[in-house]
Amino acid sequence: MPATVDLGVSGVEVRTGDHVCAFYRGAERDQVLIPFLQAGLRDGDKCICVVDGAQPQLLLDSLDDPLVDQRLERHQLELLASEEVYLAGGEFVLARMVQFWDDNVSSALEDGAYRFVRSVGEMTWALRDVPGVEDLLAYEARVNQVLAANPDAAAISLCLYDVERFDAELIVGVLRTHPKVVMGGTVIDNPFYIQPEEFLLQRN
Repeated sequence: MPATVDLGVSGVEVRTGDHVCAFYRGAERDQVLIPFLQAGLRDGDKCICVVDGAQPQLLLDSLDDPLVDQRLERHQLELLASEEVYLAGGEFVLARMVQFWDDNVSSALEDGAYRFVRSVGEMTWALRDVPGVEDLLAYEARVNQVLAANPDAAAISLCLYDVERFDAELIVGVLRTHPKVVMGGTVIDNPFYIQPEEFLLQRN
């Protein structure tokens, strides 16, 4: 299992087990997302990507990968819409989402086909008026607990937040629930991060 993984952004590396948030503005999303996926596919990683409001074919074209159809066919790359994952059934269910990532990471690693799993989620689905979205930050905190409970799981999780669409209060909460932050092509250890147990206790 690699100790560090190429994030794909200007050669930046993150550590195995990291939970990272990337802030971007509008069209800048793909400056983070595309290199992240390209690096994973190039290295033979399993890549699970959940997008919101984006046309999957446009994203696939942006990958500029002649093997993309083969990668999709053998499920090295899974490109899913938020309605299929975060908002399945028309609502967000925290426990279901935690189980989704746990199951998908475990199944990808169990048969030895992949040495590493990259998961990435575009989080603008949480701006919709549907049941359960108020649990977004509790979910982000729980992801940290899942990663901490499985230190040998060869995976990283990247969450994408558009600062032009989320308000300042929510952005503060995102900072409190991600140990690492991507800003301006650099990964920083987040000084505003709060351990999940403390964060969840404060919300009760």
